Amino acid sequence: MSHDRREAGFKRRTRVADALATLLDAAEPHGRTESVPLADADGRVVAEPIDAPAPVPSYDRAAMDGYAVRAEDTFGASGRSPAVLRAAGTEAESIAPDEAARVHTGSAVPEGADAVVMIEQVEEIGDEVEAFDAVATGENVGEAGEDVADGQRLFDAGHVLRPSDLGLLKSVGLDAVPVYEPPTVAVIPTGEELVQSDPDPGEVIETNGLTVSQLVERWGGEARYRDVVTDDEDALAAAVEADLDADVVVTTGGSSVGERDLIPEVVDGLGEVLVHGVALKPGHPVCLGVADDTPVVSLPGYPVACIVNAAQFLRPVQKRVGGTTADPFPTRRAVLDRKVPSEPGTRTFARVALSEGGGGVEGEDADERADESADGGGGETNLPAATPTRASGSGILSSVALADGWVVVPEPREGLDAGEVVDVELWEVTP
Repeated sequence: MSHDRREAGFKRRTRVADALATLLDAAEPHGRTESVPLADADGRVVAEPIDAPAPVPSYDRAAMDGYAVRAEDTFGASGRSPAVLRAAGTEAESIAPDEAARVHTGSAVPEGADAVVMIEQVEEIGDEVEAFDAVATGENVGEAGEDVADGQRLFDAGHVLRPSDLGLLKSVGLDAVPVYEPPTVAVIPTGEELVQSDPDPGEVIETNGLTVSQLVERWGGEARYRDVVTDDEDALAAAVEADLDADVVVTTGGSSVGERDLIPEVVDGLGEVLVHGVALKPGHPVCLGVADDTPVVSLPGYPVACIVNAAQFLRPVQKRVGGTTADPFPTRRAVLDRKVPSEPGTRTFARVALSEGGGGVEGEDADERADESADGGGGETNLPAATPTRASGSGILSSVALADGWVVVPEPREGLDAGEVVDVELWEVTP
């Protein structure tokens, strides 16, 4: 494999969508579950369908401050001719015909009552209540189960819990929730030139392993951040094999076609290389494989290429083994203030910084393009400007760290023009 791979290089590259589909087909949810208290469940993935064990509310409740009545006892009431009712006790649990009971928003409606007259439309005089407004059956009353019906499906397996979801679960009487265990991801940085600090000439501070480990944690996994492994095939194979009990193994560096790029041979020796070389920029030398049923994602060593490929391949496969799917990144509309070049047939990720009030570029053609794009998008105005932090250079880490997101140039396009309205993927905003 080694000789053929290095001679052929990356003349044939797999499209991003096809490469991802191949990787996901080789991965399965790990299936490990646990029950956790609601207070610890934010961001966790629901492991089995959850149905409401009780309705919310469990009783008919007043939706307004006022008096609970039988609606038919108020028919014909008006400002000039109020309905005169007997005042029931302050905490009456039931009312008889022609009676009214004081209620507060959220309190239970007494038995026999089917409506509430708002407090503004009522005057209590001694033992009598004058209602100046006729109400219909059910008016100003929240029925039992209005919020949540008994047995209602709340969440399906695979749903990622949010704080509002936890409040809903507590409201139906639950104090714990079944969730998948976080997937474990072994992160193995490789390269004989890597050091953790104080680099000598020819050495480089290791950053990819740290960055990827933090992304794993942000995306809901548990990272095993390993020590740097040198460019030795036996050492690399031993390191990968030792972590095949993880749900995903990630390596950084050594994935291209140079003499020291040994990871593809290692993965092929332990299992199978599924894809090597993707039509993506920066970072086409990514290698995707499987060993002992464990997905192996081999990321390029250049920091920007490493991050882009982690977002495109590691995040989706990590989500899959963890029992859910990766949602699209949130986007923000903006106007490019500079041309972004791209090679046709390659999906390009251009890092951009956003600046408010700077949308648009100079020049009549650019103005017309921006106007046309804005009109096509529903008449958008006051869009921020998107300025590429660097058009090329997959080793320039600051081009990502100082950017707000990236613009994706699809495969059919030969770049994007200044003045185009684009969607900026805010890839660091969401898990």
